[in-house]
Amino acid sequence: MLVMKFGGSSVADATQIKKVFEIVKGRLSRRPVVVSSAHKGVTNMLVDAGKKAAKGQADANHVIEKQRSVLKGCGCKPDMLDPFFRELEDLLRGISLVREVSTRSMDALMSFGERMSCRVIADYFTRLGIKSEAFDIWDLGFITDNHFGSARPLKGYEATFRKEFDRRVPKDVVPVITGFIGKTNEGEITTVGRNGSDFTGTLVAAALDAVECEIWTDTDGVMTADPSMIKEAKSIPQMSFAEASELAYYGGRVLHPSTLIPAVKRNIPVRVLNTNKPDHPGTVITESGGKPDKHATVTSIAYVEHQAVITLESPAMLGQPGFLAKVFDTLGRHKVDIDMISTSEVSVSMTCAEHDKLNEAVKELESMGRVTVTVERSIICVVGKNVQAQKGLGATVFTALRDANVNVEMISQGANKINLSLLVADDDIKKAIPALHKALFDA
Repeated sequence: MLVMKFGGSSVADATQIKKVFEIVKGRLSRRPVVVSSAHKGVTNMLVDAGKKAAKGQADANHVIEKQRSVLKGCGCKPDMLDPFFRELEDLLRGISLVREVSTRSMDALMSFGERMSCRVIADYFTRLGIKSEAFDIWDLGFITDNHFGSARPLKGYEATFRKEFDRRVPKDVVPVITGFIGKTNEGEITTVGRNGSDFTGTLVAAALDAVECEIWTDTDGVMTADPSMIKEAKSIPQMSFAEASELAYYGGRVLHPSTLIPAVKRNIPVRVLNTNKPDHPGTVITESGGKPDKHATVTSIAYVEHQAVITLESPAMLGQPGFLAKVFDTLGRHKVDIDMISTSEVSVSMTCAEHDKLNEAVKELESMGRVTVTVERSIICVVGKNVQAQKGLGATVFTALRDANVNVEMISQGANKINLSLLVADDDIKKAIPALHKALFDA
């Protein structure tokens, strides 16, 4: 069994869905299971509609017009999604009446994108000769916790999912399953986080013991850098789960950060492919990462912008066991997730993305010492199989950044030996990434 996840750009319109049909048709012998995102742009439109409804402006027209356009392009019956349109309009009216859009309401709202796209794709497939059926993932046993906006499946979901899948999905049918969404035991709709359909893909692959999970997107696999910034970025033929996880977490623009967790647990290869170039080999991600290239020192460069830096200075740190434990306990209670850390004898600097959660945490930290917060910072992550052992790599990196007039404010190298992380100003990213890519890949 093969799980194939298609992103929003892959199912954006009739032209793209036709490409998806041909790709799936070529894999029928491998018993494909399709997991789909919403059509490109629809989720953003739903979020915007929710925000406007909270201000008293309930208007589903933009979403409905977009969806009707895709329906028409795919030759579907014009009224096929009318029940969804009515339900969407009712939800937006409800939000406008209370003038508030909660995380629970937003999850319900965003679910319409996947629920509608899967119906369109399954209908299109069936009419063109691939017998297909759309499934809301919760009808196949995908039950989550109630962490709206970042839900996770309940422990042991795999057995339930496999049982319901075998019971509900006929052997001669290609299922098209909603990505990104789920339901609680109480029937409340949840989402696993923005851009989370690829995560759903590997969760489904793990539950079904698939031989592989394909992630279909609009790039030639995982790239050496963000291709929207670096036109010369190259596709990476193979990489390890560890390398890919680092890149995803630090802003590598292809995979959701949680995607590889289910694949790692079941040791399921993940292959990242380009819907617009189906013959391109893309990137295969495995536990070992394949045969290493003895000449390659770095796999890729990723970055994540708009970070905050918290610096705590206190003479009380000096020789005091447990001081940092108190710092991290404070941040944990305020749900501030720390990424990068740098310490000295009397100070500690930490980066995080949750700007909105900082105020209360900082107030508490101020009882321990002097606290400063700096914003508009970016983390650059240089990833490779064994960057720690690469002699001269640091010199190459810092020389390139110096020549590009980029100042490095923090440095961190993980004990896992596969990444070197640097902190720079947001404004310097457009200088730093090209300079690093040229020094590390074009030399």
